[in-house]
Amino acid sequence: MSARIYSPSRTAMQSGTAKTGHWVLEFEPEAPLTIDPLMGYTSSSDTRRQVKLTFASKEEAIDYATRNGIAYRIEEAKPPKRRQVSYAENFRYDRKIPWTH
Repeated sequence: MSARIYSPSRTAMQSGTAKTGHWVLEFEPEAPLTIDPLMGYTSSSDTRRQVKLTFASKEEAIDYATRNGIAYRIEEAKPPKRRQVSYAENFRYDRKIPWTH
């Protein structure tokens, strides 16, 4: 039984930082997914795959895992690739290239 500890990133549809800043402990899948031959549903016999525990900090998640004897790996958050740019920067007076439609 192993788990991964990570901080979720923003979704592509978010411009703000909602639902970020906390840490999640999620168990690694132990049984593969199976496809039901009649209906085509995907299922698994591993119920731990449904458990996601959230913590306020990385240290709290690590403490929980060590207290309960859970092997874990930590995935550090990657910095955003884009620079935050406001809409008002399109209309700056010192732009090198004038903004047009």
